Amino acid sequence: MNRKTLVLPAVLGLLTPVLAACGASESGSEGKGAIVVGTTDQFVATKDVPAPLDPAIGYEAGVWNVLRQTVQTLTHIPRGGGEPVPEAAESCAFTDTANESYRCKLRSGLKFADGSPVTAQDVKYSIDRVIRIKSTNGPVSLLNNIDTVETKGDREVVFHLRAPDATFPYKLATPPAGIVQPDKYPATSARNGFQVDGSGPYTMKPEVKNDQVVKVVFTRNPHYKGDLKVLNDEVELDLFPDAAAMGKALDDKKIDMMTRTMSPKQSQQMLESPKDGIKLTEMPGLAISYLGFDTDDPAVRNKAVRQAMAQVIDRGQIASEVYGATAEPLYSLIPSSIAGHTNSFFNKYGEPSKAKAAAILKDAGIDTPVKFTLHYTSDHYGDATATEFKTLQKQLNATGLFDITVEGAPWSKYRPAELRGEYAAYGMGWFPDFPDPDNYTAPFLDKDNFLNSPYRSAVAQKTLIPQSRREADRSVAATTFKRIQDIVAEDVPVLPVWQGKQYVASRDGLTGVEWAVNSSADLQLWELGRSD
Repeated sequence: MNRKTLVLPAVLGLLTPVLAACGASESGSEGKGAIVVGTTDQFVATKDVPAPLDPAIGYEAGVWNVLRQTVQTLTHIPRGGGEPVPEAAESCAFTDTANESYRCKLRSGLKFADGSPVTAQDVKYSIDRVIRIKSTNGPVSLLNNIDTVETKGDREVVFHLRAPDATFPYKLATPPAGIVQPDKYPATSARNGFQVDGSGPYTMKPEVKNDQVVKVVFTRNPHYKGDLKVLNDEVELDLFPDAAAMGKALDDKKIDMMTRTMSPKQSQQMLESPKDGIKLTEMPGLAISYLGFDTDDPAVRNKAVRQAMAQVIDRGQIASEVYGATAEPLYSLIPSSIAGHTNSFFNKYGEPSKAKAAAILKDAGIDTPVKFTLHYTSDHYGDATATEFKTLQKQLNATGLFDITVEGAPWSKYRPAELRGEYAAYGMGWFPDFPDPDNYTAPFLDKDNFLNSPYRSAVAQKTLIPQSRREADRSVAATTFKRIQDIVAEDVPVLPVWQGKQYVASRDGLTGVEWAVNSSADLQLWELGRSD
């Protein structure tokens, strides 16, 4: 997710498209029919993003949660985490010691949902298509290290990489590497609309009212042949305008489970006062929230301004007062639960200090107060986002060193404006595309970076990132990742604020909840079932 943008108890980072719906399933959820899952994700086609559910275009957590149910990938992260294992493939492995050539063999008899065969040529078409379209707002950066895709017969695919990359098996497990049908997905342009077709565990049917997706019905794919065990026949994903409406639907037994995005208040209340018939499940969370900067904008071009912000922001107050038990302070792009994490920002700046911030600005010859607008998305990361940014505004302005205004905008306008460089400073979240420190650093520092940021670190981009990817043993790369994190703390192209915990609320009788959302906030609807 690239985010993938984040959305967790209030903000966890892959991205998400779109349109709010406002209702729950008419069938209810009292042990009969489809399992009904609630979400506040929204899906909308706009001029900037006309095809939000196309694997070559969509790079948001909510979008990926639809794609993962329907579009099959060669590999996947197994239940409980760990290294990727074959999914559409029956085997995959590097064929050289340099990690530059990766070979997969497809399962025999693999079919798309309409019964047509899946071939190695379809895999090549799908990967080449993402690279060829190269959507500005899309996930192409995950695949841009591919030099060529070679097929050998109908079942063998060989990926030749431009440079060694031990994380490549993880990237093949992400939706942009999903296998699509050439007759349904144009080779050089996006597939418009909301329909998704593939060879994954489910088929899908979007329900659209007034040009808005209000529900997605997932039905077991009878032709599915892969590594996943599907434990139900049908799941409905109901879209809600906010967490309150979703919570009411759970209380009224109209949905079986609610996921992204529960509000911090809801999670806290359920922790302190459990409700009869409803279970709150805490799960590992890898989402982070951060501030991004247009380092070409005059207001924040001098890194001393960004350093001064890092020096005075009180992450602890934001985590405790805004998010409660659902978040904790973050002092690096890499969260503390990922191997290779270093508290680089705390090591450099320590506790919040107005005096130190003033000295940073004075030494750089910056006139104070520094004035600019801090932007946030009003509908993408949950109800607490506005409170978070008002808290940030208060913290910064209380020093007298800044004169900050805050401004919110809906995600459909916010994300395109951020990519066009219209914001000097802005808030974002990140859900990892895969649980490796590379995915918390390269998307922000490498070429074709997720934020379309003008910031460049030649050392990070040309030396450290390639160096880290050569290490098959990821623990060996820890020293390299420490250097990358220290560079970020020095230059502050992004400013980490907090990392989240995940909570899922479900009604009694629903099974598999603990497996239905993994640490990267990926929905795995095939894990859900009923106990009665």
